[in-house]
This record gives sequence, structure tokens and C-alpha cells, in this order.
Amino acid sequence: MTKLSIVIPVYNEHDTLNTLVSKVEAVDYTKEIILIDDFSTDGTRDILKEYEGRENFQVLYHDHNMGKGAALRTGFSKVQGDIIIIQDADLEYDPVDYEVLLKPILDGRADVVYGSRFQGGTHRVLFFWHYLGNKFLTTLSNMFTNLNLTDMETGYKVFTNKVNDTLTFKCNRFGFEPEFTAKVAKNKFRVYEVPISYSGRDYSEGKKITWKDGFAAIWYIFKFRITN
Repeated sequence: MTKLSIVIPVYNEHDTLNTLVSKVEAVDYTKEIILIDDFSTDGTRDILKEYEGRENFQVLYHDHNMGKGAALRTGFSKVQGDIIIIQDADLEYDPVDYEVLLKPILDGRADVVYGSRFQGGTHRVLFFWHYLGNKFLTTLSNMFTNLNLTDMETGYKVFTNKVNDTLTFKCNRFGFEPEFTAKVAKNKFRVYEVPISYSGRDYSEGKKITWKDGFAAIWYIFKFRITN
């Protein structure tokens, strides 16, 4: 039976973490849940302690804030499942979409699946400039990888353990997204994209990515075109 490894990087998600974990637990697949705290300061760690020692849970802690990419690396090093799902802890991405995300891999057609926010799924209407920035970064990435993604920056990336064993990542922050995409393309893994729902947050609700991360993504798109 296929086992999922749900890798959840966590940073200051006191208000959403329990709800998110409940949603993940409710999904009817054999799974392990790996929670990585990136040195939260809002009481999130107190919540995480409740999951320590529970069956099919791993709770890992950073001793200083390192970024989403670093938290994912920590989680990837501990996976024991056949398929890895990256799951943000902020409720922007809904685990009810796991079925559509997993289907291309379970059918034997894909090694990697991207959940696209721009393929017609239900989504909260928010920031025009964020949308435009995402489209620009995806187009730039596509030019260098020769993929035709609609949402390179999506938080929902699903992939086989073979991909996890093959690729090594270096980016500590949100540069993980273009790094992952560049390395998947270089290794010629089979890539699919499926529509997902998306309930984006605004900054008053805790959204963390900023324009600085957008400029960093441009740098990483160029960097990983010419180096590993």
C-alpha cells in the first residue's frame, strides 16, 4: 500500500496549525505527518509538543530561524513514505486536493505534480501584483527549464521518493521553489500540473512572502540554470 509523507514546515502558525493538522489527518490515505518548526516565537511550539510521540507523527525543531527551504530539507531527510507532499501550515492550501494531486503519480504517469492556482480551481480574490509577479516568475522559469507550468511558485508540490533521493537542495528560504523546478527539469522527471483550490491570506492574516523573495527568485532562476 502506498504511504504518503506529508512534510509541513511551520513558522508562527499558532492560529492555524491544529486546524490544518486535523484536515491532513482526515484525508483517507496511509500517511506519516512530519512537522518542522522553524523557531516559532508565537506559541506554535507549545502546540507542536502535543503531537510529539503520537503514532505516524514526527515533530522536528530548528534552534534558530532558517527559512522554509531549510525546514523542508530537514523534513525530506526523515521521510519514510513512497510519495512526498509539501503542505503549508497556513490553510491557504486544502488537503482535500490530495486526491487530484496524487492521481498522476498513482496512475504511473508522473514523478512530480504541481498544484496550480491558475488552472480554474476555486480561489480567493486577492492581490493583482502578486498574481502578475507569479506569472512573471513562472514564465521566466519556463524559459530556462523548457517546461510549460502555469504556477512554478505553488506551495503544493508532490513527488515520489525517487525524486527525493535524487535531488539535493540548498536554498533556505522561498528560493526553494525555483530551485526545485530547475532541478526537476534538469533530471528530466515526468511533470504534471493539476488545478487546485486556493484560499490566500493577506499580510494582516500572517502572509510571509514579500517582494524581496520575488527578486531573490529571479536570481535563483538564473543561478540554477547554470549550476547545481
